[in-house]
Amino acid sequence: MIGIIGAMDMEVNGLIEIMKDKQAEIISGTTYTKGRIGQQECVVAKCGIGKVNAAVATQTMILRYQPNKIINTGIGGSTSVHTHIGYVVIAENVIQHDMDTTVIGDQPGELFLPQETIAYIPCDASLIQCLQQACDTIGETRYLVGTVATGDQFISGHDNRLRLNEQFGAVACEMEGGSIGQVCRINKVPFAILRSISDSMSEEDDAVEYATFSRAAAQRSIEILTAFLYQNN
Repeated sequence: MIGIIGAMDMEVNGLIEIMKDKQAEIISGTTYTKGRIGQQECVVAKCGIGKVNAAVATQTMILRYQPNKIINTGIGGSTSVHTHIGYVVIAENVIQHDMDTTVIGDQPGELFLPQETIAYIPCDASLIQCLQQACDTIGETRYLVGTVATGDQFISGHDNRLRLNEQFGAVACEMEGGSIGQVCRINKVPFAILRSISDSMSEEDDAVEYATFSRAAAQRSIEILTAFLYQNN
């Protein structure tokens, strides 16, 4: 079974709509919809925005449904001059840019998990490859594989985005993937992050870009995930 987690309705509803043999269950306020897309059994959840919501939904999904892999899907912001609106980012790894204990000598973004200390959490190589193949089947899809930075902030402004690129090597930013990756790492569940860019490094108003392009960006992620699910029955 594949688990799929998005923060907002527009990031998951398109998948739920095409799902067959649907069964929905509400746990701690989050709806988990289990069914099939193609021949692939999956469970889809809208976790809500932010790291804590994402972590709660991920741990619940793992305990209740035992997925053998989890994919975080949705939209993201650019943190690179090479990542434009409409591009897709597949995470090579993820870091939580707002985790900061550097004042006591730790590295930026360093996490203190029960069994290890780690900053950059690697995504599953086979899932990355499969998502790349899915992108290749969707016409006119430009994608990058790189670092995604997560934090409980909507990052706006060229300088703030550039800082994440320079400090962490990030090509995109968002608000859930890092905590999903952390929970998956603790539970030894392979995971991946797929983000379609809705707001850019340009000098345009970030809120306007987000409002204009977010739905189209979310739909692009859904199209790619649908192709992925049909290819990996």
